[in-house]
Amino acid sequence: MILLKDILFGVSIISISGNTSSTIKEIRFDSRRISTGDLFIAIKGVKIDGHKFINQAIANGANTIIHENEIYSKENGVNYVHVENSKKALAIIASNFYNQPSKNLKLIGVTGTNGKTTVATLLFSLFKSAGYKVGLISTVKIIVHDNIYNTNHTTPDPITINYYLDEMNRIGVEFCFMEVSSHGIDQLRTEALLFKGGIFTNLSHDHLDYHNSFKDYRDVKKSFFDNLPKTAFALFNSDDKNGHLMVQNTKAKVYSYALKSNADYKVKVIENQFTGLLLKINNCEIWVKLVGVFNAYNVAAIFACADILNLEYEELLRLISDLDSVTGRFDFYVSNSNISIIVDYAHTPDALKNVLQTINNIRSGNESIITVFGCGGERDKGKRPKMGEVASILSTTVILTNDNPRSENPDAIISEIQNGVDPKYFNKIILINDRKEAIRTAGKLAKEGDIILIAGKGHEDYQEICGKKEYFSDIEVVKQYLIEL
Repeated sequence: MILLKDILFGVSIISISGNTSSTIKEIRFDSRRISTGDLFIAIKGVKIDGHKFINQAIANGANTIIHENEIYSKENGVNYVHVENSKKALAIIASNFYNQPSKNLKLIGVTGTNGKTTVATLLFSLFKSAGYKVGLISTVKIIVHDNIYNTNHTTPDPITINYYLDEMNRIGVEFCFMEVSSHGIDQLRTEALLFKGGIFTNLSHDHLDYHNSFKDYRDVKKSFFDNLPKTAFALFNSDDKNGHLMVQNTKAKVYSYALKSNADYKVKVIENQFTGLLLKINNCEIWVKLVGVFNAYNVAAIFACADILNLEYEELLRLISDLDSVTGRFDFYVSNSNISIIVDYAHTPDALKNVLQTINNIRSGNESIITVFGCGGERDKGKRPKMGEVASILSTTVILTNDNPRSENPDAIISEIQNGVDPKYFNKIILINDRKEAIRTAGKLAKEGDIILIAGKGHEDYQEICGKKEYFSDIEVVKQYLIEL
């Protein structure tokens, strides 16, 4: 039995009306999911204000309302808790409701523009291979050791996070690796979580549809490290120009990793092939199955984090060499006619540039690079021309197509991508709205030895068009139409 007064601990409260000894069945911020005995938290969202649905929540059986706005007309028998910030209250209440589960395991947050999924997922795989019970909260999925659950957000809402952390507590999970997005930080979804460590990968242009400027985007990321406790560690990429800034005010113990600059964990690329990387990490050579310099950074972050968490050194090197790449992150295929095909989630200018530079660095020089990509609708429009510019410079042929146009006009999105293409590269550009047909066309254009890059969606198994999600997988299309070429 959970009492209201028990889950309000730590919440900044302005006033309370009602009985704090009331029993709370569930906590909800969606009035449609309310049933008798539930607590409803009215959240001010980007598009919808939950305060408009308080009456609906009460009609559905809510016995307690957490609200940020003043309420002048109150229902008898309903508890009202007026708080300073509903989002922050939600995070604290969710943690209290599940008995503060983050305190009972080692929670590591991974943030940055690119590499979050790869670093978090590979750390999960690494520690599981080392024999630990582990958890993962990522863009792709939530995993409680052996149990896999789907997720819709890089950083879920606080109720979802704490629910799964509680599940991890139940089975004795020791380590949990979690992607921490700028949206999640800004919307206080990670508030009230106790992190054992934080990892900063890099920072580049992304999510400027949500954040007012790059500075705001950067400062939100920085706030995650500002709020780490002194019992935690902060691990950052010192080659990134924003790396030192991220940990400038942190109370956590600071460590660095790098390929170019001085760092606590230094990595050097000795060989870079489509089959993997030969790396030198702190004077030890290691072969990994991951490809590209950007993955050398990811390996450096993984190695450093695992070493900080006291994984045995030689065992760590062995386990890293056994790691497979993450689905949709530089997935590599070879067709029957020796055409190389790469599927990658790259959906920012920097990520696309990293993948294309990797391909150009590995190829012998005579092969054509055919790049297929688009940009998502209702998202950061500023990156569209930048991605067009990058692709046109670093590719032989570029096929512009749909990604997830959502409710935007697909032709308008493609036109905005084209705006970044220098006129001297116009002859490289082909427009094909239908993504499956675009991928098939890349196969028809490719000759033996050529390389096809299909970017933007990676692991995703849907396209969102006109507000509807339809099943679609780049990987399945590749296997169905390109492998037999």
